[in-house]
Amino acid sequence: MAQGCPITGLEVALTDLQSSRNNVRHRTEEISVDRLVVRRGQAFSITLYFKNRGFQPGMDSIIFVTETGPLPDLAKGTRAVFSLTGSGGPSPWIASLEANRATSLEVSLCAPPMAAVGRYLLKIRIDSYQGSVTAYQLGEFILLFNPWCPGDAVYLDSEPQRQEYVMNDYGFIYQGSKSWILPCPWNYGQFEENIIDICLELLEKSLNFQVDPSTDCALRGSPVYTSRVVCAMINSNDDNGVLNGNWSENYLDGANPAEWTGSVAILKQWHATGCQPVRYGQCWVFAAVMCTVLRCLGIPTRVITNFDSGHDTDGNLIIDEYYDNSGRILENMKKDTVWNYHVWNECWMARKDLPPGYGGWQVLDATPQETSNGLYCCGPASVKAIKEGEVDLNYDTRFAFSMVNADCVSWLVYGGKEQKLHRDTATVGNFISTKSIQSDERDDITESYKYEEGSLQERQVFLKALQKLKSVRSQGPHQGDVNPFSSVPPRQDSSGSLDTPSLRPSDVIQVALKFELLDPPNMGQDINFVLLAVNMSPQFKDLKLNLSAQSLLHDGSPLAPFWQDVAFITLFPQEEKTYPCKILYSQYSQYLSTDKLIRISALGEEKSSPEKILVNKIITLTFPGIVINVLGAAFVNQPLTVQVVFSNPLSEPVEDCVLTLEGSGLFKKQQRVLIGVLKPHHKASITLKTVPFKSGQRQIQANLRSNKFKDIKGYRNVYVDIGL
Repeated sequence: MAQGCPITGLEVALTDLQSSRNNVRHRTEEISVDRLVVRRGQAFSITLYFKNRGFQPGMDSIIFVTETGPLPDLAKGTRAVFSLTGSGGPSPWIASLEANRATSLEVSLCAPPMAAVGRYLLKIRIDSYQGSVTAYQLGEFILLFNPWCPGDAVYLDSEPQRQEYVMNDYGFIYQGSKSWILPCPWNYGQFEENIIDICLELLEKSLNFQVDPSTDCALRGSPVYTSRVVCAMINSNDDNGVLNGNWSENYLDGANPAEWTGSVAILKQWHATGCQPVRYGQCWVFAAVMCTVLRCLGIPTRVITNFDSGHDTDGNLIIDEYYDNSGRILENMKKDTVWNYHVWNECWMARKDLPPGYGGWQVLDATPQETSNGLYCCGPASVKAIKEGEVDLNYDTRFAFSMVNADCVSWLVYGGKEQKLHRDTATVGNFISTKSIQSDERDDITESYKYEEGSLQERQVFLKALQKLKSVRSQGPHQGDVNPFSSVPPRQDSSGSLDTPSLRPSDVIQVALKFELLDPPNMGQDINFVLLAVNMSPQFKDLKLNLSAQSLLHDGSPLAPFWQDVAFITLFPQEEKTYPCKILYSQYSQYLSTDKLIRISALGEEKSSPEKILVNKIITLTFPGIVINVLGAAFVNQPLTVQVVFSNPLSEPVEDCVLTLEGSGLFKKQQRVLIGVLKPHHKASITLKTVPFKSGQRQIQANLRSNKFKDIKGYRNVYVDIGL
């Protein structure tokens, strides 16, 4: 027997998870440089330092163990055991030797591209010569989805798209109306401090985890499953989700949804209060927060706005709207609604659970409208399936289809009876919008959701969807009247006009009505407009028109009318006349909702005909925005001066003015500046300093609120240089 020191068991003295180096390679360095955060399907390196000697391949056997969740299980894939030599069994996890030095070992580890995402423990077992066995806990790491990995279900093969839909931490959410589309700047902040921990906490607060944590963790390898869990957790209808929805206009015990400018403050408040739902959100806030969470987890996500969005409660693809004889919308009759705009998310993923061809962008809607399998979530529904009318495919494709492609039927209610006014096939689903890739422009993606309005294909898809629904449910109200080929021809002006001209030359009365604004509708000023009436018949016409105006919430809910008028117009054959109208600021100021939407309507009748004519227009009142000036060049860790210029647009003083500013990589937390009182039409500015802590393209978002208005917005893009 050879003389000398006996060979001792191999002992680990220190482990270097190489967090900084690995995180740069895995594009997670903005999340952290101190903690290991890696993406599945991509290798990462660790270094093991030994106490007494180096690793000897023939004598030492190293086995790695990874575990996630409270009950790690080999069979479920939440525990993996795999050896350095690759002979440790059937595990899809891989460990390979990179460098064997005198007293250290560099090893490459790789999670399979379908591994569950979440927080992992990394352990090691060393079997040495003469049977000595040692086990160590090496540390923790976080595993994310990987859109750069072709084997991952969220793989996206365009680098500009990955940069926009995973890495970009700011964007725009489109609001207003289809004739006045307003970009609202938003700070997603998915890489801000602690956001990754809050996102993982959100998964663990879900009902799925509470009921069966072992299965929930195992299913987190699926983006379909994970996105659905996140969708249910963004609202608080079933659980201690992130946001309470509120459409009441009463926000005294919370924040008006219009005041938010980013997701970070919302998520941090939810976490800090022991996961109590944050008050309050509406559709764009739900969608923005969900975008933050899913981008943080590595699922490509974008925020979508649909103007004139249908909410079909009875599943017949018909939105029924009820009016009284003054042209006023009757809220108490409305079960279905047309939202002035509605905001949801699209996430990019393969859909192995659907027939081929339905992967790609999927609709997810966290706004609590209808339940899905018992929970308030919606989706993922394939955008391709929506376009093709495949409303029976999972999940919630029927509801998503009705948001963009339901028909709208107007009813006149009088004397306890309902009279059908008209059917419009083109009202619902217009100017479907999202932020462009690597630009501040708006992309119109309507054609990805539906064929051109009025085309034969669009009607065929509608009929197909209707047929599929009829086979699974009984007829709902007014279902007998669902001939999609209605007597109303398709609108010729659906591309740009906000009016809903109910009667075309082929209609009985042969009179066309249209509202036209005479001036831009600026907040604080009177609204001047005309009602245009055109007689397209060879007969004399004697019209009586009831006009009204009422504020509107963006979800289509009307408030009480605050202005009414009656017009009598006589028209000779082929004659055109205008009837001038004015709504004073003093008439509308007390009745305006946060959404600043006013709906003007006219319901007309002609003496010789029982038919009615309805026309309406939605006006979005506008504010002058906040101007942000960056004084000088921006460098990391160098003071930067920011000037914010704002004004009171009203001819009356406003009180309780508060200015908020935020911006990922520029401000460590949201800045709040108490302004107090602003005199009528007074312009003011403040200057503040900040120290940017991240380089690259950044954005400052600002909001000014007062007792009279809640959401005067502004933004400024800033490029931050690394400097010396």
